[in-house]
Amino acid sequence: MAGKLFIVPTPVGNLGDMTPRAVEVLKSAGLILAEDTRTSAPLMKKFDIHTPMSSHHKFNEHSTVDTIASRIAAGENIALVSDAGTPGISDPGFMLSRRCRELGLEVETLPGATALIPALVNSGLPIDRFSFEGFLPPKKGRATRLSELASEPRTFAIYESPLRLARTLAELADACGSDRPASVSREISKLHDTTLRGSLSELASHFAANQARGEIVIVVGGKPTPERSAHKNKYKIQDTDES
Repeated sequence: MAGKLFIVPTPVGNLGDMTPRAVEVLKSAGLILAEDTRTSAPLMKKFDIHTPMSSHHKFNEHSTVDTIASRIAAGENIALVSDAGTPGISDPGFMLSRRCRELGLEVETLPGATALIPALVNSGLPIDRFSFEGFLPPKKGRATRLSELASEPRTFAIYESPLRLARTLAELADACGSDRPASVSREISKLHDTTLRGSLSELASHFAANQARGEIVIVVGGKPTPERSAHKNKYKIQDTDES
């Protein structure tokens, strides 16, 4: 009887966000695939998980997916975790999940932590419909993507490095308009969890003068429609954390 691939979210910050079911699955699996075993080791220690771990990251997943899928087909239950959040969302996981499904192997994804949803909700922008863009291309295709986003009518979210944050906000302001409402969330669920809200130009100026740290999610309001323009929010820089 074939085994199963479990995709297991892990906390993006506060370890208290780990679910009992995630702990149970990680303890019962035959192997845990971790994006970085050194990063995952403290989590395993915290929850007394002693399952063997093996590295599974963007540099080796191309060469290991078939071997892992073969082990699952032979009856082994294997769990996949990333450094934080849900594997497959801007983290390794898609290739292995796709290969298992191609072979008719069962894949079960546990609900759990991700930085995306809290950042969207914290933004105060409409999120009845939204677009997730992951990381923007660093060079090739970047200008094209920015141009496409400028005409996106839905609120959209972007993951970004703190080192590129000010530049990306400035480019978004140029592409989408300086007064487009946006928010920047960092260190979600950690001690210095902070969300700043304002126009793209205000946020770009703020982070040009203040170096950000930690994991970053940018949320930008969609291109205004006549209906939304009639009820336009007037954004000023607002900080949810004064620390």
